[in-house]
Amino acid sequence: MIDQQIAIPTRDGHTATFISHPERGGPFPVILFYMDAPAIREELRDMARRLATSGYYVMLPNLYYRSGVMELGALPADPNAPERKRMFQLMGSLTIPMIMDDTRALLTYAEGQAAANTKLVGTVGYCMSGRYAVNAATHFPDRVKAAASVYGVQLATDQDDSPHLAAAKTRAELYFACAETDVYAPPEIIEKVKEGMKGAKAEVEIYPGTHHGFAFPRRPVYDRDAAERHWERLLALYRRNLVQI
Repeated sequence: MIDQQIAIPTRDGHTATFISHPERGGPFPVILFYMDAPAIREELRDMARRLATSGYYVMLPNLYYRSGVMELGALPADPNAPERKRMFQLMGSLTIPMIMDDTRALLTYAEGQAAANTKLVGTVGYCMSGRYAVNAATHFPDRVKAAASVYGVQLATDQDDSPHLAAAKTRAELYFACAETDVYAPPEIIEKVKEGMKGAKAEVEIYPGTHHGFAFPRRPVYDRDAAERHWERLLALYRRNLVQI
């Protein structure tokens, strides 16, 4: 495997992007891995590596670069802790248009890399980034063939770029993995997503007994069985849609 960190130029500066891909056999379909609110950390790099070992060129960009932030470190459990308030401020500083600009920059960089096949792109976003992964499919419909939101937030809003409206704007296969108990995506929101996906090439799956964050090994809410199921679903999604001819 080849791992590297590259400062990729964007409209607003440079985003430090962790890239992992197999050493041989390319070019590989590109996977855009959008981070969750607690920011870049080794846990996410390990997940990117796991994706890469299945034959993908995985890009994990730092989305907080505009604020000069890369890693937040350990976060206290207390929701009122200053560190957590800072995290939510950073999360709130991002918009879908910003991240779509970054996505365009990532794809432009990947186009010049011999190991990357940018005609076949998959996305995955966790927590705050589920909506970014889905919007990548609607903003880059000729490239993004599969998009996954894993316990995503803000999935059904009154905006035109709401994820629950995405099915009509893309030919990509969409997958929503949802925790059974999630204050950030309660049942009424998930029902709106299900309604929006009716008749589309999409699946909305609720993982029984889980809580927001279940796929992250270093979280107290980590659920090994559910996490492994999410990997199985994710890799199957990419195998179906990122087929090199």
